[in-house]
Amino acid sequence: MPMLNAEEIERIDAQAVNSAALRQPLYAARKKIFPKRVSGGFRRFKWIVMAVTLGIYYLTPWLRWDRGPYAPDQAVLVDLANRRFYFFFIEIWPQEFFFVAGLLVMAGIGLFLVTSSVGRAWCGYTCPQTVWVDLFLAVERFFEGDRNARIKLDAGPWTTDKVAKRTAKHAVWLLIAVATGGAWIFYFADAPTLLVDLFTGDAAPVAYATVGVLTATTYVFGGLMREQVCTYMCPWPRIQAAMLDENSLTVTYNDWRGEPRSRHAKKAMAEGKIVGDCVDCNACVAVCPMGIDIRDGQQLECITCALCIDACDAVMDKLGRERSLISYATLSDYNYNMAIATGGGDYHIDPRLVRTPDGRIASGLAHFHLAKIFRPRMLIYFGAWALAGLIMVYALLSRDRLEVNVLHDRNPQFVTLADGAIRNGYTVKLLNMIPEPRVIFVSIEGLPGALMSAIGIEQPEGRSLAVPVEPDRLRELRIFVRQPSGLSTSGTQDFRFVVQDKASFETDVYSATFNAPEPAR
Repeated sequence: MPMLNAEEIERIDAQAVNSAALRQPLYAARKKIFPKRVSGGFRRFKWIVMAVTLGIYYLTPWLRWDRGPYAPDQAVLVDLANRRFYFFFIEIWPQEFFFVAGLLVMAGIGLFLVTSSVGRAWCGYTCPQTVWVDLFLAVERFFEGDRNARIKLDAGPWTTDKVAKRTAKHAVWLLIAVATGGAWIFYFADAPTLLVDLFTGDAAPVAYATVGVLTATTYVFGGLMREQVCTYMCPWPRIQAAMLDENSLTVTYNDWRGEPRSRHAKKAMAEGKIVGDCVDCNACVAVCPMGIDIRDGQQLECITCALCIDACDAVMDKLGRERSLISYATLSDYNYNMAIATGGGDYHIDPRLVRTPDGRIASGLAHFHLAKIFRPRMLIYFGAWALAGLIMVYALLSRDRLEVNVLHDRNPQFVTLADGAIRNGYTVKLLNMIPEPRVIFVSIEGLPGALMSAIGIEQPEGRSLAVPVEPDRLRELRIFVRQPSGLSTSGTQDFRFVVQDKASFETDVYSATFNAPEPAR
């Protein structure tokens, strides 16, 4: 048999590796995760966040805000029929959609700011997927018990007890999903009225379709898919890595203190071996809603919910050891403490981090300074976020609630009357952007001797007209401007339409042109 050279061997090995890679499935079948109940500071904080966010979502459509008799009294309302968005004392018109765009910009910058400073806090605490999965897990534990009981129930045969528990769990899940879809459509119509219409069958078909779609997605994503949504569907885990640096806080297993781990620490120490604080109890794995082992290092699936910190701290308390074996830490903290624990690096030995006679590290205090949060990168993010907010506030406070738009007649551009006067026609649109009726005074400036009249306005021809405009409405007028023959000049003359609300002193101006015939040659 002929001998193969090194290049041929390397090529054969590469082909074998590629062939094995092609045989690997692109999608791994889901392995069921049964997170264990845990208590601690981070778990309490998650309960508070869940209560607040769900309370805001479900209750906001029922809040009332008095805007007077001419506007809806729902505090937060997206009125698609009338193309308005109401948020307490703020009313947004379609042409002011840039306010919504500004909020999205602020949300994006804010997400970068939070991620760069404290990691995936959005994913771990306030993401809707996380909040509803927490709620669905609470329902699951109520009916089926904690981790071991659920594992046993899932592996056991279908008995009457199992059917009853599963039926009750899924029924409550569906009720939550229906309430979620129902709460969403209440933001787009008067909530009490729409609720009655839904149960009487008088609601629009799109309302029932929306409730159905959101019910299905909430039930499937929150109850059935859970962690798969975060792992396979959400793009943020792939993006957030670019937001992190060595000074970003994230959930970290301090292996410089925990390793080598041992379930039989006393026996190992009796044999003179050095052991870490980790007793390999897998409590951190059992409570993880993503089913990962944080001791394997940073992973795409980790949402930094910090439940593993609570679980590990509870074990350390029982063993009488220092907390924070798993902690919120930065990469620079980790490297600092690793260097001290191993006696390497250019760091001075911290007296807080010394080994006890039995070989364990006596303390896990992190070397962390507040200045790491207020670093240039964070200040730039915060400055951009604050600037966008200030621009939004200024634009909101300085915006006009009265607007005028004028369109000159195209054909004919002018008309010569029997007395020689020149008349131009205009379509004038007056926009009253407050929920109160107004009398808007329309005047012309410039154009000597010109007078105007409007169709539907029973007022004598003059330089000014009083026009009533309904609340939150656009009024369109046909206005004719006439200039006597002795005062008109050939070609085009510039003048202005001035509209004013004398009660609020709001004014808007539109520059227009008056056309006249060119002199005969």
